[in-house]
Amino acid sequence: MSRIKRPLDGVLLFDKPLELSSNTALQKVRRLYHAEKAGHTGTLDPLATGLLPVCFGEATKFTTALLDADKGYRATIRLGQRTNTGDAEGEIIETRPVAVNEALVLAALAKFMGETQQLPPMHSAIKHQGKPLYEYIRKGETVERELRNVVIRELKLERLQGDELEFSVLCSKGTYVRTLAEDIGEVLGCGGHLIALRRTRIGEFGLAAAYTLQQLESMGEEQRDTCLMPLDRLVQELPRLELDAVQANRLAQGQKLGLNDGYPDGKRRLYAEGSFIGLGELAGGRLVPSRLLSSVAKAAAGANSA
Repeated sequence: MSRIKRPLDGVLLFDKPLELSSNTALQKVRRLYHAEKAGHTGTLDPLATGLLPVCFGEATKFTTALLDADKGYRATIRLGQRTNTGDAEGEIIETRPVAVNEALVLAALAKFMGETQQLPPMHSAIKHQGKPLYEYIRKGETVERELRNVVIRELKLERLQGDELEFSVLCSKGTYVRTLAEDIGEVLGCGGHLIALRRTRIGEFGLAAAYTLQQLESMGEEQRDTCLMPLDRLVQELPRLELDAVQANRLAQGQKLGLNDGYPDGKRRLYAEGSFIGLGELAGGRLVPSRLLSSVAKAAAGANSA
């Protein structure tokens, strides 16, 4: 008999293993926790490993910051070979001789620092007329794509050995490391494709605090639950605003509050009597609810009808 799923709120930093899709990894973790509701932030391809935050229950309401955050990766390029997908899953379509050294690689990497443009790959989930691009390529069709503006904040050579080049990168959301790998290969004059990718960080969260599937499977339920971070860890970059019980109840009923906490207008993470209750938007000295926990809204509704 399968166990009844339980309501669970929290965030798990998960180290996704090789050859699992992000959704398959999510479902494995969800089953381990017997959770009613779960989602992940930032899809990783099956050939990629590394940081995949899993959000349980109410945490799924506060994932915007993670989706928009900078991402860190460690990647390996096989120089001298281009594939039709830009990575090791594709077929080799061109082979060229490799004649590079550290100085040439460092000069090539420097060309990509800062704001740059990328052409999204056809083998991607970007949608065109309601269908992901990879569905078109499966039919042998190519769709005209627009260049995307991305930002490469850090790009460092980690290893150069034979025809393998390993680098680390910190980049803005929407950056395709597979495309970056191909572009680096072209600048070096030999072409290349991505053969390994590991996400090492998302925003403030690093891989060092993540748990592997094997680690989670070896734990009992109580120990596994201690691996979860509280919901408000997802919004720590926002100013904190404390409310009393009356103010929180009014806000949960959709009312605006006249407040001035001394910070510029914008989003706030809200607390009532020390407990996180959600997000609000402060503008012109008026606070309006943005995303509140369901329990807060239900409590307010119950108090209002009593």
